[in-house]
Amino acid sequence: MKHTVLYGILILLLTVCFLMVLFTGNLLIPLREILCILLTGESATDEWVTVVREFRLPKALTAVLSGCALSVSGLQMQTVFRNPLAGPFVLGISAGSTLGVALVLMGVAAAGFAGAIGNWTVVLASFLGAGGVLFLIFSVSLRIRDVMTILILGIMFGSITSSLINVLQFFSNENLLKAFTVWTMGSLQSVTGSQLKVMIPCILAGLLVSLLNVKNLNALLLGENYARSLGVNVTVSRLWIFFSTGILAGSVTAFCGPIGFIGIAVPHICRMLFRTADQRTLFFACIPTGAVVMLVSDLLSTLPGNGAVLPVNSVTAFIGIPVIIWIIVRNHKISSLI
Repeated sequence: MKHTVLYGILILLLTVCFLMVLFTGNLLIPLREILCILLTGESATDEWVTVVREFRLPKALTAVLSGCALSVSGLQMQTVFRNPLAGPFVLGISAGSTLGVALVLMGVAAAGFAGAIGNWTVVLASFLGAGGVLFLIFSVSLRIRDVMTILILGIMFGSITSSLINVLQFFSNENLLKAFTVWTMGSLQSVTGSQLKVMIPCILAGLLVSLLNVKNLNALLLGENYARSLGVNVTVSRLWIFFSTGILAGSVTAFCGPIGFIGIAVPHICRMLFRTADQRTLFFACIPTGAVVMLVSDLLSTLPGNGAVLPVNSVTAFIGIPVIIWIIVRNHKISSLI
């Protein structure tokens, strides 16, 4: 009963924040007109329809999708490695995705094949970059069981990919370098309707694979030996979990840039709210909670009065880092967080 109430509150918060994102902007549009546009696609002013449907609605949907994807991918990584600091950003998965996108934006474009770059090309490059880092982490995890060592190696893999990105930036021309630098700051506003048509099925597919592996995650939470005693194929389960994480983190990074700290902070927020380690409960908690956090981040990134928008990464850092510090201090030791 308690969990049902919490789910209801989260869904209500998600609805309110979603409408606030649609309402917030330099152009003041009455909330009644926004609801009318969402329900009927019509309004008293054509300009309002264009602003809501072409700009604000894609941004709000992007925030919801990215928050869900990053939160669930962080939950999976923390459970698989049994490490509270694991997440797509810390483990170098986002860095791998960034490298894939950098090769497309700065490598392929510089070679004169800019016309061949499409939405699916960027997503595929991002997914392959994330998959490459995940494959390295998976290979190491088969030989090394110490989770802290795996976490450190993940950070090292991320550093290597960042170094390769720096090399690409050094040899890029000014226009490509500027475009890539702006992309790395993270943005929800640059995602278009055509990109959402690619992003939505990718993230839904990743979430579906994650949901199908929830039972195995519960078993892995108690240790590999326990999971094997229940008949779980640990290697295959990890591969599917890594596959879904690659899709989720890669899809978000491809269109929004590398967004940090959501994947680490939100699963801990959900554990505090629901006071459980059950992965099915946390999975369904991370979806609305992550969406709410990203919507709030978007609202905070909008500077009122001058129309300027802060990079979303700066806002997620302000939200995520204090949460992580508070959780660590509250629990006194990091091993007790999971």
